[in-house]
Amino acid sequence: MNDQQGVNDSNQLKRSMKSRHLLMLSLGGVIGTGLFLNVGYTINQAGAGGAIIGYLIGGFILYMVMTCLGELAVHMPVTGSFQTYATKYIHPSAGFSLGWMYFVGSAATAGVEFTAAGILMQHWFPDVAVWIWCALFMLLLFSLNALSTRGFAETEFWFSGIKVVAVVIFIIIGIAVIVGWVPIADRPAPHLTNLAPTQLFPAGIAIIFVTMMNVIFSYQGSELVGIAAGETENPQKNIPRAIRTILVRIILFYIASIIVLSAIFPSSELGLLESPFVTLLDLVGIPFAADIMNFIILTAILSVGNSCLYASTRLLWAMSKEGMAPRIFGKVNKNKIPFNALVFTMVFSLLSLLTSVMEADTVFVLLMSIAGISVTISWMGIALSQLMFRKHYLKNGGQLKDLGYRVKYYPFIPLFCIAFCALILGFLAWDSTQRVGLAYGVGFFIACLIFYQVRLKGKSFAPEDQKVIVEKGSEI
Repeated sequence: MNDQQGVNDSNQLKRSMKSRHLLMLSLGGVIGTGLFLNVGYTINQAGAGGAIIGYLIGGFILYMVMTCLGELAVHMPVTGSFQTYATKYIHPSAGFSLGWMYFVGSAATAGVEFTAAGILMQHWFPDVAVWIWCALFMLLLFSLNALSTRGFAETEFWFSGIKVVAVVIFIIIGIAVIVGWVPIADRPAPHLTNLAPTQLFPAGIAIIFVTMMNVIFSYQGSELVGIAAGETENPQKNIPRAIRTILVRIILFYIASIIVLSAIFPSSELGLLESPFVTLLDLVGIPFAADIMNFIILTAILSVGNSCLYASTRLLWAMSKEGMAPRIFGKVNKNKIPFNALVFTMVFSLLSLLTSVMEADTVFVLLMSIAGISVTISWMGIALSQLMFRKHYLKNGGQLKDLGYRVKYYPFIPLFCIAFCALILGFLAWDSTQRVGLAYGVGFFIACLIFYQVRLKGKSFAPEDQKVIVEKGSEI
């Protein structure tokens, strides 16, 4: 089969994403409300030192996940990514459960982002109902996703570009404030007084582990590189490049932002700020700071919603091709878009709009708990898939030098990744505020495993036209 992976099949997707699209797709999925809003909360809970250590640990886990995913995605660049790998190298029940869990979480998150975008629009249009903005944004992103993969990729490229530029400008302004080059209202230049050793861990070291799930949530979205592999031009070259660049930029953006915020604001003050980014711009005296930051956060929210809509649709398409979802979702339109899967994803995401009419202890809590836990379980699935793939590859006579991208220190990297993720899930059981979410998420995963055993066991789940590409490459 040629590099177009089933180009003659009318129900196959088209490789139309370029390297810049792939890079911005993952950055867009990670740099969002987790950075603009949640970082301040993490600093408040764990202190500057605790937040830095937490995000560094999270960055190490992210490195392990992305390198494991890189080896798999370069060797088998297919749409569906980790769900397909889990089906092939772990067990079909694992692929079925991971796929549906990630789909439910990602589709629900897309709907929540649309709702949040509608709420933000009330900053400028307080008399317009939130649901109207939700409907408009959903129609806009649905149209962009339905027209072509290239259209989606271009939209995400510009959404992500705005966020990246905003973070870089914020860091530069923050550094200028810290050293005293730019004065701020009602307070002297902070220098590094708020980073004194006595203030780094105000709540102790153990609190770091309690806040780790918030860190993992902030880093979620990086796995989109693998999901988009089946629609990426020259995946053997572009996937490794995107992974290396993403790791450096994500960790740099988060750690630099934490240092800047911690140096300027005491950790106790950060917990009271709706967005420390907005507060800093106000203190500096930048005109229309709230409007500017509101627009950036709106862009971030739409970017995450766009990415979630894409990921959910492609996963549903991939599962359909493997017989794990209705076959109707495996069809594509003339633009090579899985239109039926896109429509179902959009309809499913409407469930999240129930948040405006139902209490917090309803189905919404279930959906968002699945969304949160699915990330950690999916990362474990990626690491385990790589572990099993390497054993399978070598057992069948494969040579390491022929892998286009390979994990260093095998098997320690995938084993450490699984252990770290399991540890994070374990700590949730000790936190009363997150215990219910853990029960919902793990419960749904177990329910999927049981459903597979009862209804689907014994069926063939061989992916259609899944091309395995072997090419010489580098080790990281």
